Amino acid sequence: MAYLLRHTLSSTGRTSLSTMRGTAHSLRAFSQSTVARVDFTLSDEQKAIQDLATKFAVEEISPQAAHHDQTGEYPVELIKKGWELGLVNTHIPKEYGGLGLGTLDSALISEALSYGCSGIQTAMEANNLAEAPVVLSGNEEQKKKYLGRMTEEPLMAAYCVTEPGAGSDVAGIQTRAEKKGDRWVVNGQKMWITNGGKANWYFLLAKTDPSANAGNAFTGFIIDADTPGISVGRKEINMGQRASDTRGITFEDVEVPVENVLGQPGKGFKIAMGAFDLTRPLVAAAAVGLAQRAMDEATKYSLERKTMGKPIINHQAVGFMLADMAIGIESARMMVWKAAWMRDQGMRNTYYASIAKALASEVANKSASDAVQIFGGNGFNTEYPVEKLMRDAKIFQIYEGTSQIQRLVISRFVADQFK
Repeated sequence: MAYLLRHTLSSTGRTSLSTMRGTAHSLRAFSQSTVARVDFTLSDEQKAIQDLATKFAVEEISPQAAHHDQTGEYPVELIKKGWELGLVNTHIPKEYGGLGLGTLDSALISEALSYGCSGIQTAMEANNLAEAPVVLSGNEEQKKKYLGRMTEEPLMAAYCVTEPGAGSDVAGIQTRAEKKGDRWVVNGQKMWITNGGKANWYFLLAKTDPSANAGNAFTGFIIDADTPGISVGRKEINMGQRASDTRGITFEDVEVPVENVLGQPGKGFKIAMGAFDLTRPLVAAAAVGLAQRAMDEATKYSLERKTMGKPIINHQAVGFMLADMAIGIESARMMVWKAAWMRDQGMRNTYYASIAKALASEVANKSASDAVQIFGGNGFNTEYPVEKLMRDAKIFQIYEGTSQIQRLVISRFVADQFK
């Protein structure tokens, strides 16, 4: 960077101060965007993790995917098997009974499981989002109690933030918590909570100071699901990922002990948002897994289906659609790996995690849609797997931050580099 700057200044004796400043800003942005170079060669351990997850997805998840999609039945037995194999709760540290896998390790698992069925993958891995605030901000006692129990038996947890009137607008949350003696009393309603009806405990975000700005108005709590005053709504029947348990949760005068406050009172917003740096690469990885499955199904079909005397893959219109799928999948996967690797190196990855999430979710949707197109009329029929992929793909553009929210994060980062 220093050499480039000296070269730029020496090449024009009349460079204006504003031009020099613009060059310096550009070089800083260039330096920050390229500093996180990563060797994409997986270690032997990572290859073993990938192989295990892939085998489980192909042999166990995929054969049951249609059943769970049609019935909406929660995949209890598959979750138990995945838990026994170490494919659930992947980022719980070793000192609390977990495997302590890195974010890239977890991304490999997410992609593989989603290849089998992204709905079942979401049910299995929603724990990661609920646990992330505890991993990042919990005290020793909280980690031992709530992360430890997840490694002792196949329990589920839920990230309880979204509300009927506050999805992307997290600052608009209306659930309140008031301090009364040695307890906090919570009142409010949450919506679209994954694993809501199956959770053993919740991470909950509530407003504790109505007069403060978002950075100081909210507090994070850990709440046991059997606490009096909690009522669980009906299972929502969604367009896709129907194996996932999504419900509304109501809190009515729910008492939470002070020791269950996560971090400091008033700092919950930062804790809740910070979890996404860990989990968005994993959601993006799952989107890549679905996209890969769509491309594989479409490729297999296009080699078998013939029109005009030849397999349809030999028609340029079809071949180019498959090529575009491959371009998108490989690009999205590389962004997932970079965002995950940065997290594992202790580097802030917010910008790259949002890019990975936005790119992978849109690649998944386009790949699934194009797969249906390649299948033609058969693709519109439930007897073939691609219509399910198309339905399942849509949610990737919505949960854990919509594609528009990702662009907001990205654009703000870009602007900040030049301020």
